[in-house]
Formats: sequence, C-alpha cells, structure tokens
Amino acid sequence: MSATHTHTVQQHDCLFEPLAIGRMALRNRLAVAPMTRVSASEDGCATKHMTDYYNAFAEGGFGLIISEGIYTDKAYSQGYLNQPGLSDEIQRDAWAMAIDRVRQNGACMVAQLMHAGALSQGNPYRSNTIGPSAVRPKGQQMTFYRGKGGYPQPRAMVHDEIAEAISGFADAAARAKHAGFDGVEIHGANGYLLDQFLSEGSNLRSDCYGGDVAQRLRLIIEVTQAVRTAVGPGFTIGLRISQAKVNDFTHKWCNAEDDAAIIFGTLEKLPLDYIHTTEFEAWHSAFGTGPSLASLARQYAGIPVIANGSLHDPTRAADLIMSGQADLVSLGRGALTHADWPARVLRGAVLDDFDPGILSPIADLANEDRHRKERAHALV
Repeated sequence: MSATHTHTVQQHDCLFEPLAIGRMALRNRLAVAPMTRVSASEDGCATKHMTDYYNAFAEGGFGLIISEGIYTDKAYSQGYLNQPGLSDEIQRDAWAMAIDRVRQNGACMVAQLMHAGALSQGNPYRSNTIGPSAVRPKGQQMTFYRGKGGYPQPRAMVHDEIAEAISGFADAAARAKHAGFDGVEIHGANGYLLDQFLSEGSNLRSDCYGGDVAQRLRLIIEVTQAVRTAVGPGFTIGLRISQAKVNDFTHKWCNAEDDAAIIFGTLEKLPLDYIHTTEFEAWHSAFGTGPSLASLARQYAGIPVIANGSLHDPTRAADLIMSGQADLVSLGRGALTHADWPARVLRGAVLDDFDPGILSPIADLANEDRHRKERAHALV
C-alpha cells in the first residue's frame, strides 16, 4: 500500500536547511538512523555490499549517515554474528571504501560504537556474556539477527573488565577517525552495555558504578571522556540514548522528568557535540504528559539533538524541527523503504509504506535484495 503526499515542498523546507555539528557541515537535517544489518564478513569487516548500501543513502540525498552498531573490542562487545567491527586495523581499513563513496556523494558518515554487554547473542570471541550485574535480561533473543531463545544470565563485570570496555570504545574511536569517518556516536541506548549500567533493573551494583541515577551514569561519563581523549578536540562525538530497549520496549525512566533532568544535565557537561534520542514515536510525550524525549534533551543539555522514531512522514519530521524539539531527524524504516527519501520529498513523489519483509527472516542485505527482487517479479 502506498500513500501520495500532497503537501507542497515548501512545507518541508526546514528539513533541507544546512547545519553544522562539531566540524561536520551537513547539507540538510536528515540522517540515516543506525540499523543493524548483520552483513559483514565473519571476521567483522565491512563488505562491498555494505558500501553499496550506505552509498545509496548518500546518493539519495541524506546529509548524515550513522552506521550500524560497530563492535569495539575482541572481548565481550560483539552482539551479533556478522556484525562489523573496529577492533583492529584490518576492520578499520575495510571501512575506507564506504566512507569515501558516501563523502563523494555529499554526505557525512559517523561510526556508531557499540558494546552489547548482556544482550550479546553472537560473539565468536567469548562463550559467555557480561553486564553490570548477574541479572538475566528480559525477553527473547532476536531471531532476525540469528538469535534463539532467552538471553543467558551474564556475569557481573569486575573493574578490570569495565576498564577494558572503556579502552575498547576509545581505541575504536581512534580507528574510526583514522579510517576517515566524520565522527563517532557512542551507543548508550536500547539496552546495550552503557544503558544496562544506566538502568536500575539491570544495574544492582553497590560500588561506584551503581546506586542512584547520577552514579549509574558513571560509565557513560568515563567512556565519553576516554573517547574524547582518543580523538582530540576537533572530532565530532555524539551519544545515542533511549528509554526503551530492544528487549523491553515499554521501559521508562522510573523518576520520569527528574531523571531526564539529571541525565541530560550530566551530558551537557561532557565533551559531546550532539545527543541522539530514540523513542517509538518521537513526537509523543516521554512520560505520558509533558515534553518529548528530544525536547527534554534540548532543554537540559543545550546541544544539537537528533530525534528518531517513526518520522518517515515528512510533515511529522518537519514539525519536530519547526517546533524546536530537535535539530535533525533520523530515519530507519523510511530510509529502508526509500534510500532516496530526501530526493523524493523534494520532488513531492510517492512514499511507500515500510515492507517488513525487508528484514525477515534475517535482517541482512542478502535477504533484502532477494525480497525486493521477488516482490518486483510478482508485480510484473
């Protein structure tokens, strides 16, 4: 099913205004959200198929492309089989082609750095998982990322392992800069390691990394500071943050806006260039009534905000920027549906509904290509 947008291009002008974040000069306010595609080689190297995938977004007019989550070390960070990494120089150099082609087509590219922690469901380097505490994660592993059954119970991290994780983020960030990325985004959202430390349900520690929300932010603080030290003052650093998790879609911060004020107020003091919030529907109140999560981030942190969450309707996306809730919007399903979403909006073209078959049964690029070909053949 498709829907033709009858809005005038002028209604969406704000989406196409340039913006600077750190030293990135973006041609518009449209970003591709990080989306795990489990299409790297077995040893974590980006492939030509991935290069073509990312380049299509640049050719289609997006100003910023945020990579899928990239694992940071050869210890416990990898979350999925065939996930790309930045844990060594070979993996680093494999990204060069994708970055070059994206930049040749006018977009900037940021590497999202991710440690899966207790949510790891495919790590050839380790047979067990670790997290802030020995708490089994809620929910089931994601089958479209080759997972099966419940998550195993993690082992609580000791201080040396926390230090190793911090070093992994810093070293991966340095490799990202060397590879040619325009910046890095620290993945502190969606239930992965940094979010596990932030969340009261998964962090039961009684040491300096546990306790109230201010103390549970410590790992995010230390990772951000280590990354900044590794890349220097001129390199763009962002942080993604959320309430919901891939294994717990309804999770909310227990003290609502009081927690938001502490979290975003803390992030304001860190050497960050932007915050990337994600909710299921970005324009809704974060806590039932009151401002959206993106709006709270702008209010308490005072740095550029990227908002993510069901913003594939261009009017909805434009309204979020026009209302001052966000500086950019990032698209997941909209970008998967149309790699040329910005170009389509500019010319008032049809925008199709998202087709879940793109990500099923496995959310990799080979399945997407196969599904699109089968669908095209069926329509002939």
